[in-house]
Amino acid sequence: RYRLEAGKCKKCGFVCFPPRLICPRCGWREFETINLSDRGNVLTYTVIRVAPHQFVDQAPYAVGIVELEDGVKLTGQLVDCEFDQLKIGLPVRIEFRKMYQEGEGGIICYGYKFVPE
Repeated sequence: RYRLEAGKCKKCGFVCFPPRLICPRCGWREFETINLSDRGNVLTYTVIRVAPHQFVDQAPYAVGIVELEDGVKLTGQLVDCEFDQLKIGLPVRIEFRKMYQEGEGGIICYGYKFVPE
């Protein structure tokens, strides 16, 4: 049910996440929808100690850039580990989690976070 979908250019094979209407590599306009891998490795990371006002209650927290097995690079929060365990090359997987609740109806909004393998 929860997955990340990307667009793969039918001409050059470039994978766009989020999906786009025009391929940034070759300008083609035809894509096929693919599911992205849920595993990858940390390319770089940082620890946010002074957070923007909407995330003050979560500080300090770690954010990283992860390269998935299929080559797509994503930015996201690194969770469920101590900061001293974080390192470049750390294998992680994507987990979908509740991010926040919105409005009077209590609509739950989900997003992804990176969890060490």
